[in-house]
Amino acid sequence: MSNQHPKNFDSVESRRSRASQRRMTPARRLYYFLGLPVLRALIRLLASTYRVEAVIGAGHIEPFIKDRKVCAPCYWHQHHVVGSTLIRSWVRRGFKACFLVSGSVDGEVPERIARAWGAEVIRGSANESGALALRDMQRMMNNGYSIVTTADGPRGPKYEFKAGAILMARIAGVPIIPIACAAEHAWYLNRWDDFMVPKPFSRIVLAVGQPHPIPADVRLDQLEPHRMAVQEAVMSLMRESEQALEKVHA
Repeated sequence: MSNQHPKNFDSVESRRSRASQRRMTPARRLYYFLGLPVLRALIRLLASTYRVEAVIGAGHIEPFIKDRKVCAPCYWHQHHVVGSTLIRSWVRRGFKACFLVSGSVDGEVPERIARAWGAEVIRGSANESGALALRDMQRMMNNGYSIVTTADGPRGPKYEFKAGAILMARIAGVPIIPIACAAEHAWYLNRWDDFMVPKPFSRIVLAVGQPHPIPADVRLDQLEPHRMAVQEAVMSLMRESEQALEKVHA
């Protein structure tokens, strides 16, 4: 008989990538404890300077806020700063949001920020803990929470909608809500997703697409058309946001 203790799959540590040697050490905990309030203040200050010119399709989310309906908002990893700010505005109006955040050490900061906003968080990824994350997502949706995901994260490729979000929506019987944005001036980090941080006082345009239902009876080998349709919906919304921003300058 093995003397090893059973693995606790609800533990964040059990969901971290085996390829990474980074762990939540006492020194790192202290670093996050001291630095997180400063980071939150900087994000809040930066976001307060943005000038939101329009939220195209804002009415598409209203039934889910007013009637407390469950859905699955999705945006590109690149747009997380602006996309999460939009979700935060919904949370303030009673929207029950639950963010899917990577189980890596890097996910500690976005988890704490999301919880400070009043949202819930699920830790995990399709690569290392997909089945566990799907279980947790279904449980949260049964409790009335809408799952927010970066559809091409956590490692890309950029602008490729992952099948995990489609499968999640199918299992729960909830529609996907595509979201995109554009910024007048922004910094782009040198990483796989070209992570976008709009510069202070930048004009912003957001777009919320029509709910895309994933029928619960659709076969697994028939999910690809839905994945492609939602992927194109997010790309189309991004182009629409960029065009609307260009008209502001005209």
